[in-house]
Amino acid sequence: MLGRKDAPKPAAPQAQTNGHGATPITLLTVVGEHARMEGKFEINDSVQIECEVGGELQVGGKLVIGEKGVVNANVNTVDAIVMGHYDGNMVATGNVEITATGRVSGNIQTDSLVISKGGFFNGNVSKITEPGGGQRPVYLIEEKRASAGQPVPR
Repeated sequence: MLGRKDAPKPAAPQAQTNGHGATPITLLTVVGEHARMEGKFEINDSVQIECEVGGELQVGGKLVIGEKGVVNANVNTVDAIVMGHYDGNMVATGNVEITATGRVSGNIQTDSLVISKGGFFNGNVSKITEPGGGQRPVYLIEEKRASAGQPVPR
C-alpha cells in the first residue's frame, strides 16, 4: 500500500568483516554521462564520481573516480582510487591507487601509491612526512630481499 506509515524502511548497506556486519558504508555517487559540475566541494563521506568535475574537492573518506569520471581539480582526501581521468594536485593522507584504466596528470602527495599495469601517471609524487618531522624509510623490494639474505631475481 502506498503511503503506509508502518512499512519497514530498507536497511543501509553494511560492510562485511569476516562474515559479521559492521558499520554502514556511506558512498555518495555523482553520475551523469554529460553532467559537468564546477566549484568547491566539501564532502564528509566517501564519493564516487562518474561525470566531469572541476574546481576543488575536500573528501573526508575515499574518493573514487569511476571509468567515466573526469576530475580537473585540486583534491584533499584520505584514500583515492582513479579508474578514469584525473588532472590536478592531490594530497591523500592514506592510499592512492591508479587502476589499469586510470589516467593521472599532476602531483600527488601521499603515504602510498600503487599504479596497476596499464595505468598512466605523469607528474611528481612525494611521500607525506610523519608527525615529528621524520620520513619513513622507502625501500626497493630488491634491496629489502638482499638485506634479508634472500636471492634477488634478475
